[in-house]
Amino acid sequence: MHEGSCLCGSVAFVVEGEMAPPLACHCHQCRKQSGHHFAASETPRAGLRMMREDGMAWYKASDFASRGFCSRCGSTLFWSRDGSASIHVLMGSLDAPTGLSLAAHMWTSEKGDYYDIDDGLPQIEGDDI
Repeated sequence: MHEGSCLCGSVAFVVEGEMAPPLACHCHQCRKQSGHHFAASETPRAGLRMMREDGMAWYKASDFASRGFCSRCGSTLFWSRDGSASIHVLMGSLDAPTGLSLAAHMWTSEKGDYYDIDDGLPQIEGDDI
């Protein structure tokens, strides 16, 4: 079980199911939304239990996905493909320790020009994982 929340506490949740090894996404949208790349772990939507969602809001970021965030403090919390039985939980929203380790980098073809990826993990130019 993993507990998580936004910065101000207006959104809090528990992940009761298994969480996949997190991936770092370097796509244009993730960088624009977070100010840098972000890392997220996929989990079955049925295993996500909202404990508090006073500030929960969703932004329809593309024709196939939405991004969940706190409307009060701005914390980025979730990424969800429309109609999927899974949801991606942003690693920074989880309380430590998570016991998870980054598995790979995706959308490296869109990464920022101000940093290098040199941790030895697989780098995928798109999302073909």
